Amino acid sequence: MPKDHRRLGRELDLFGTDPLIGAGLPYWLPAGAALRQALESYIAGVEHRAGYHRVYSPVLAKRELYEISGHWEHYADDMFPPMEVGGEQFVLRPSLCPHHALIYRSREHSYRELPLRIAEIGGQHRSELSGVLGGLSRVRAMQLNDAHVFCAPDQIEGEALAALRLIERAYADMGVKPARYRLSLPGEGGKYVDNPPMWRRAVAALRGVLDASGPAYEEAEGEAAFYGPKIDVQVEDAGGREFTLSTVQVDFHQPERFGLEYTGPDGKAHRPVMVHRAIVGSIERAVAYLIEAHQGRFPGWLAPVQVAVLPLGEAAAGDFVQRCLDAGLRPALHAADRGTLGARVREARLVPFQAVIGPREAASGQVALRLRDGRRLDPMPVGEAVEFVREECRI
Repeated sequence: MPKDHRRLGRELDLFGTDPLIGAGLPYWLPAGAALRQALESYIAGVEHRAGYHRVYSPVLAKRELYEISGHWEHYADDMFPPMEVGGEQFVLRPSLCPHHALIYRSREHSYRELPLRIAEIGGQHRSELSGVLGGLSRVRAMQLNDAHVFCAPDQIEGEALAALRLIERAYADMGVKPARYRLSLPGEGGKYVDNPPMWRRAVAALRGVLDASGPAYEEAEGEAAFYGPKIDVQVEDAGGREFTLSTVQVDFHQPERFGLEYTGPDGKAHRPVMVHRAIVGSIERAVAYLIEAHQGRFPGWLAPVQVAVLPLGEAAAGDFVQRCLDAGLRPALHAADRGTLGARVREARLVPFQAVIGPREAASGQVALRLRDGRRLDPMPVGEAVEFVREECRI
């Protein structure tokens, strides 16, 4: 039976919690922070190559912002209550999209600039009930891998399809296996924006993307965002419970509410469409999944420690550790006083590479590398060993 990420998180010293911080508010330990940073760097690189522009925006805003976006009307139950500051009400944001709408609105745009892709890994907060909180998979403060593509109406399907392909490529690199694809549709009641023509248009666009992209999918009423339908990529945790990891959404609502415009080829003002897209959703939930999927045996590029350095006797290993650090790798020294070589090898069994340095290797400037699967490589010069590990850990 695969181990739950909460148990593995404790065993691997990835994250922790404290009642003085509060439920649903985990902190990241050094190993977990290294893993998280590797994931965030990977995502930033993928987005950069796909033509996204990175921005930063605050986690706090006036209540009025969310009244305009519709979050206050349709989503207030999931938000933290307002804070009174200087006679004004401020709210911890539940979503990044209103901020990105304002960033778009901050200057004029031409149709020649579209699609304009804006990305951010930014903090957001949800007022979750204590009973549903757990580990990293359900938290009250999270870092969301969010992006918004502002495009012309005739670019919707192309941008949504490109976003879905980006998610699929990232899944292949991360070792993520989708359980199913879901087209999330609106349901009955006041939870959703009352604009039937808008919903029909947005649903038709996403249904066309799914039909064109190939994967089998199911339709689910009552699972849409309040402002538009979604493609949800569902995965399963170690206990077989299903949850959404990635989404692609089409939004006609917020561009209208914020009065977003671009100048078309006819010289007139036109309304853009927002395509919301998250490769891995919240970083916390993504890491929870990756911990369980790999059971601590992370691929080299993601592993908190990429090479464990195991000196024998009095052999010096500091130079090799520094060479690894200079090369951008994440080494860890397992000194001889921590036990026998066998004990240290077992201790580092989840690390992709182990570098054994005995007196003979130290004297000749070499390193003997062991791979996580048990294979042993012939001793090689230090520089060659560092380069070998770096290439193997490249993504």
